[in-house]
Amino acid sequence: MAAKIEDYALIGDCQTAALVDRNGSIDWLCWPTFSSEACFAKLLGTDDNGYWQIAPCEGEWKSSRKYREHTLIVETMFECAAGAVRLTDFMPVRGKNSDVVRIVEGIRGKVRIQMQLCLRFDYGRTVPWVTRVDDGVRAIAGPNLAILRSSVETHGENLKTLAEFDVTAGKRESFVLTYGPSHEPDPASIDYEQALKDTDNFWQEWTGRLSYEGKYREIVERSLITLKAMTYMPTGGVVASVTTSLPECIGGVRNWDYRYCWLRDTTFTLLALSNAGYYDEAAAWQDWLLRALAGSPDQVQIMYGLRGERQLQEWVVDWLPGYEGSKPVRIGNAASMQVQLDIYGEMLDSFFHAQHKMGRHTEDDFRVLVLLLKHLETIWHEPDEGIWETRGGPQQFTYSKLMAWVAFDRAVLLAKNMNYKAPSDRWTQIKDALHQQICKRGFNAQKNSFVQAYGSEELDASLLLMPLVGFLPGTDPRVQSTVEAIRRELMPDGLVLRYDTSRTQDGLPPGEGVFLACSFWMVSSLKAVGREDEAIKLFEHLLTLTNDLGLLSEEYDIHGQRSVGNFPQAFSHIALVNAAFDLEDGEGVRERAHRQGQA
Repeated sequence: MAAKIEDYALIGDCQTAALVDRNGSIDWLCWPTFSSEACFAKLLGTDDNGYWQIAPCEGEWKSSRKYREHTLIVETMFECAAGAVRLTDFMPVRGKNSDVVRIVEGIRGKVRIQMQLCLRFDYGRTVPWVTRVDDGVRAIAGPNLAILRSSVETHGENLKTLAEFDVTAGKRESFVLTYGPSHEPDPASIDYEQALKDTDNFWQEWTGRLSYEGKYREIVERSLITLKAMTYMPTGGVVASVTTSLPECIGGVRNWDYRYCWLRDTTFTLLALSNAGYYDEAAAWQDWLLRALAGSPDQVQIMYGLRGERQLQEWVVDWLPGYEGSKPVRIGNAASMQVQLDIYGEMLDSFFHAQHKMGRHTEDDFRVLVLLLKHLETIWHEPDEGIWETRGGPQQFTYSKLMAWVAFDRAVLLAKNMNYKAPSDRWTQIKDALHQQICKRGFNAQKNSFVQAYGSEELDASLLLMPLVGFLPGTDPRVQSTVEAIRRELMPDGLVLRYDTSRTQDGLPPGEGVFLACSFWMVSSLKAVGREDEAIKLFEHLLTLTNDLGLLSEEYDIHGQRSVGNFPQAFSHIALVNAAFDLEDGEGVRERAHRQGQA
């Protein structure tokens, strides 16, 4: 049976990522661009689908773990009657090839250790051809090559690579698994001790640039390290998660592939990075966005691959039983072809903040945006699938209209601030019409709240962002009553659901955990409406839902008291960072465009 989602730690080299559980097993490993078919897949299946475990092999033992301070290096301590050993796991940032380095170090006594490597490709289906090399083994399957170099002797058994060895106090043994294309020369070996020093220095230098010195610095730093690890360094793209098909409800079908870049994340990501002082990463993310947007404006997608790939067809891996039996296991994401109007607002807002916070904008950039706005002019009145990518058909979602308003509002501001030639009068007319329409059709007088869609009686947590994007101020009674309505109806046991899946016809069976990003949005909204004490209390409660290493999944199962959804989830960590900044200085940190709102 798979470990619980929260039992995993993330390691990565800003090109690939691995998850390591507290028992010393790497149960999931994704190679370049996070969408390659070269991976372990035990997390979504059984032991035969691939794993790599290093742990004591005799008697009972217990483990504890931590990240080495200010880094992405995981240290797991195993203690048993015979003694104690430390397992250090990390991925050096070295460029062309990716390595997982595992170091076993004796702390006291003499401990017998077992190493088991069950290497599989093609999402756990393909057993590679394994041959011996001077200091380890070499595995090939089609385009994929992996080389294990170890300081101890290994042998093959039952299509696995095994080793047993003793570790005494002060003694070190090393294992380095390196991936490369099978048609190229074997990747060069690395010095594991120098790699450890270099990796430690890389993360120490990076975290040293953090400009935030507030009360929540430690968890903000951990969230930003996680976000950095989920950034594909060659392109600047930020992946939503390193996993696919971890269920939003254990045993359910809400299992999606999140190893892609969502345009929706643009503003949230840029704010988190720039507010923290990471301008280079924010600029790289904006450059990725500009490349992704290149082409006809009517072909803009809601998500892309890490290099800007557009073809993300969804298919089912029918040979994997899924995490704790949660099927189907999906590869690709059919939602990539949906029409979601909110992405235009998020894109324009990100460009506005890039100019406002970093002075980063050009006339050529603006011409791209003009074309996008020209297209939005023709479609903003149409229904869409909405922020949550529902599969129950298009509706007139209130949040979609809200973000269309943001798009025209930010375009007018950019044109004015930069003295760019633009149809600002027409954009102003449209945004004013949108504002009036949303206030009239998106507000339900009986519920005294803005609602999920025009004419609906359902609430939606995305409307918590209304004061944060400047549509209406936090002092507006409609905003305050909407926040209260969401608090009353969408917060079972004090955490926020996206919407009520048992009532809303979204094309899927009901049931999912509370959505952590939405809960952090509630923190920011409570601060915006003047309920700061409640905001702080909720924020600090949310911090108790991270795992022991400070990592967050997409959702949380209150009744099972466990993480659910893909892990770690960039959206959750980005929302945490932005909420921390909001608590620190409210609007002064967010610097949203329209604090005063409109009637």
